[in-house]
Amino acid sequence: MQIKQWLVAGAVAACAVIGAVVVWGSGTSQAPQTTFVLLDGSQNTTADLKGKVTLVNFWATSCTTCVAEMPEIVATYEKYKEQGFETLAVAMSYDPPSYVVNFTETRKLPFKVAIDNTGAVAKAWGDVKLTPTTYIVNKRGEIVKSYVGAPDFGELHKLIERLLAEA
Repeated sequence: MQIKQWLVAGAVAACAVIGAVVVWGSGTSQAPQTTFVLLDGSQNTTADLKGKVTLVNFWATSCTTCVAEMPEIVATYEKYKEQGFETLAVAMSYDPPSYVVNFTETRKLPFKVAIDNTGAVAKAWGDVKLTPTTYIVNKRGEIVKSYVGAPDFGELHKLIERLLAEA
């Protein structure tokens, strides 16, 4: 019985540490140099994001949290797009492209959507396996915040506003 309690305590402590890292972030780091293949066949690179505050969201059509948060991501994009804010939704490699296209069209997603067919983009961005995983990249191309799971959108909006105000 005591071993079980120790295991539970250890698991709780590990979750607390992971939660703290997600909430407080770990400072800034340069966004990885990657190429995003968009639904229309065009490409964007990480370098194309410089000069804009960008939300990069790794998601899947089979992820219920991803689907639930998408209207908030759309609203966030619509609220800040005129101020130099960009959104890039990256569908995971296991998501069938036809599902991604259908989701994008039926939900009228107004921002760029990429399909990570090979998984190389998710790997480059920290070996993303859990969806949704969201990164906020500043105008200098640095990751300033990451979220695993749906972000607190009120907090996210304050961060975006602060980053947009930076020179």
